[in-house]
Amino acid sequence: MSLDSTTSTTAIGSDTIPLPPAYDGTSPFPPDGPAPAREGGERLHVAVTAVIVVLPFVALGLAGWLLWGRLIHPADVLLAAVLYTVTGLGVTVGFHRGLTHGGYRAIRPVRIALTVAGSMSFQGDVIGWVATHRRHHAFTDRPGDPHSPYRYGTHLRGQLRGLLHAHVGWLFRNDRTSAERYAPDLLADRDIRAVSRAFPLLCLLTLALPFGLGWAIGGTWLYGVTALLWAGLVRIALLHHVTWSVNSLCHMIGERPFRTRRHDRATNLWPLALLSFGESWHNLHHADPTSARHGVDRGQLDPSAAVIRLLERLGWVHDVHWPTPDRVAARRA
Repeated sequence: MSLDSTTSTTAIGSDTIPLPPAYDGTSPFPPDGPAPAREGGERLHVAVTAVIVVLPFVALGLAGWLLWGRLIHPADVLLAAVLYTVTGLGVTVGFHRGLTHGGYRAIRPVRIALTVAGSMSFQGDVIGWVATHRRHHAFTDRPGDPHSPYRYGTHLRGQLRGLLHAHVGWLFRNDRTSAERYAPDLLADRDIRAVSRAFPLLCLLTLALPFGLGWAIGGTWLYGVTALLWAGLVRIALLHHVTWSVNSLCHMIGERPFRTRRHDRATNLWPLALLSFGESWHNLHHADPTSARHGVDRGQLDPSAAVIRLLERLGWVHDVHWPTPDRVAARRA
């Protein structure tokens, strides 16, 4: 599909998916149809989502109170930085650029390791994450997009409501994305299915690790508790909100030097570049989704691309889709 296509279908894998009725780019999205029932019940889904979203956020308040009392140790900061980097790159390099868009191919141990690291970010199981993101690209900022900030229109009230929806509100909607439609390749992958099933255990692991390491380093359970708070819950909360900011802010604020499809308003937002490991160079990503590098202009730091380059030199990934000058120039606005 061309960048400015207005045709009525879009392709995901081998499937051709009909688009919703014509959208003018400013009106609120039409109401959703009946949503399929969730396995285990809607109340359980909302409860689990609330724990994943709210618990780390509550930890921020507790952390502020503890920081006022200076109950923080150097080991907490070091562990938080290491785990933030490992799990964040698991999301950006593993979940996003690798599994969702096929920006490279990895050998099996690296593919599994990145998927485990991404799962420890507390952002959901890998198959659901990838399916939702592929759906976002199929219907970016149009009806069908699970987290567009333009869902309620482009007037001020609609934009404010849409910003909240795109950032976190969409997680609580009964709007399940079909993995069978959007991620059949991952459903057919035995390794990925195993990691997906292990998501609850990996959530426990991502909290147990800082607690155990903090206790081992400090020698008392109090060090374990502060490490759990800072390198566990606060680290998770920060990565959550940076990731969600790409969904919300990076479709409303920033520059758009590259052409995207009609109604797609993805932007580049430089203040988030390092914290998001290069994901906030979002405009180029939407102009060229399979590109392994998102920050292509001078001064645009892209740590995820640097990691992919290192893995390529080690022989651990191959068939990397690096952007060429001609390809980048063809997408300039």
